[in-house]
Amino acid sequence: MTTPLMPAPLACDCHVHVYDAAYPLAPTATFVPPDALVQRLAAMHGALGIQRAVVVQPTGYGFDNRCTMAAVAALGQRGRAVVVVNADTTDAALQTLHDGGARGVRFMMLAGGVLPWDALEPVAARIRLLGWHINLQMNGCELPQVQDRLARLPVPLVLDHIGKFLPPPTVDSAAFRSLCTLLDGGRAWVKLSAPYESSQTGAPDYADVGALAALLAREYPDRCLWASNWPHPNRDPLPRDADLLGLLNGWAGDAATVRRILVDNPQTLYGF
Repeated sequence: MTTPLMPAPLACDCHVHVYDAAYPLAPTATFVPPDALVQRLAAMHGALGIQRAVVVQPTGYGFDNRCTMAAVAALGQRGRAVVVVNADTTDAALQTLHDGGARGVRFMMLAGGVLPWDALEPVAARIRLLGWHINLQMNGCELPQVQDRLARLPVPLVLDHIGKFLPPPTVDSAAFRSLCTLLDGGRAWVKLSAPYESSQTGAPDYADVGALAALLAREYPDRCLWASNWPHPNRDPLPRDADLLGLLNGWAGDAATVRRILVDNPQTLYGF
């Protein structure tokens, strides 16, 4: 069972989405989301004691970052964004996004993603001087094939959802060791988030993915972030955000590690 957790001041949820029907979906969208407005996000975070958030561009909006950036503008200094741009985006457009709170570019290598693998290095080169990072979601079981390529990127790397291993491996597998090797390099981060997206054992503890998260939190406390993945696109039933936050207590093992993951690490990466 999860343990209730009231985080320290300035805790950050490092992966949420905002959906607003006022903004049209891209032709590449794989589903029509219900509205998930920034006001609802703020209410959820208020109930949990979360004071900072990183709004990640949903796949459904493609390259149109307006909804994401409007949400960050509403959050003010408490918000940051991860956007989707390509290597042809102008310096002026990148600077405008940066001034609005953008700090990374999302690469989604699963259904709905719009940036291909061959855009990875060109985009990384464009965002390097801004101090941005690459936010990558992929099937972590394929990490051994791209580990060296990812390690050579000239910008930090953030891997989503406990590596998003489909299916979850053992801690001594080649795929999981690839993730650890990237973290060992000191320029990669991993989000302890959305265990429900890859777990085969299921709620409430997601024991298979939870074992990976616990090892990461305890062996790499300086490289871990936490996120809710609100509003949990395409999940039925919806997980309780308080339960997902509560899992972090067990994974981290002590209050100092929880604080590092919720407060210190996001502050370093996103520049709050």
